[in-house]
Amino acid sequence: MILLRRASDRGHATFSWLDSRHTFSFGGYHDMQWMGFGPLRVINEDRVAPGGGFAPHGHANMEIISYVIEGALQHRDSLGTGSVIRPGDVQTMSAGSGIEHSEFNASKAEAVHFLQAWVQPNRLNATPRYGQRNFPVATRSGVLRLVASPDGADESLAIRQDARVYATVLAPEETVSLALGAGRKAWVQVVRGALRLGDDTLLSVGDGAGISEQSDLCLRAEADSEALVFDLP
Repeated sequence: MILLRRASDRGHATFSWLDSRHTFSFGGYHDMQWMGFGPLRVINEDRVAPGGGFAPHGHANMEIISYVIEGALQHRDSLGTGSVIRPGDVQTMSAGSGIEHSEFNASKAEAVHFLQAWVQPNRLNATPRYGQRNFPVATRSGVLRLVASPDGADESLAIRQDARVYATVLAPEETVSLALGAGRKAWVQVVRGALRLGDDTLLSVGDGAGISEQSDLCLRAEADSEALVFDLP
């Protein structure tokens, strides 16, 4: 079964410094039909204007994954971490018992464009932790590159949930596939380009799709494309 979430149907919030699209209910956008997909609770596509950003604020008991598409994102948190996240970088924050952080556009001239996903953890009130790693385009091209997992396999970032996050960059006509274990589901989020899911479903930039009750999924690029794939319990 395929559950489609078209880009144009997402929630939308705008401020002087932020344009944000919400795949699932978030902040002031609430839709009981779109509260998440399995433990995947949030996918926000954010564009932050030069000099803008999220002031220090707190989270608890959430696995937060950030993926920069364009620009540079400045991160600071109560663990003492200070870093800049650029395209190819993946950031994870296991908020655990509580963490405070801020995210700002690191540039005074160019916008930053990124995706942020929240996954509900399978362990509450754990010790907060931070992770960041660069995954060069070459390692994501033509394959599903594991970037986050419960055990940090294949030099991925560890998260506290039996979920695996893959990143892929595909040239036209390239394909990737993922086997899904019994009772598992998947979510595909198109970062750029256009992908065909299976034989019939065309996904464009910003579109998402939930896959359940299937043994696998297959993606074929219709153009130069980029996507995230979440393998979920």
